[in-house]
Amino acid sequence: MSPAVLTLVLLASATYALKSAAPVVLGGRTLPTSVQQLADLTPAALLAALVVVGTFAAGESLTIDARLVGTAAAGVALWRRAPFVVVVVVACAATALARLVA
Repeated sequence: MSPAVLTLVLLASATYALKSAAPVVLGGRTLPTSVQQLADLTPAALLAALVVVGTFAAGESLTIDARLVGTAAAGVALWRRAPFVVVVVVACAATALARLVA
């Protein structure tokens, strides 16, 4: 088994264990309000971190290129409450135009 496959299997197993541990540990009790609010905000923060890394990372350095234009255009489309498909198309078009101009 390659190291990549082993890593994926271990990460999938750990994720399954963590997701199944919460109902067992809580046993039907509710979380305190502050903990629940933090748990509700965590996925959005992780997604934002992934977007930032995907937009600005180039190997081991930071770079500003056409991806920033596409991400900004997607942000504007989301702010204007556009449907998801429109957001993706706007981001792709903006990135393509920025690459064409550059």
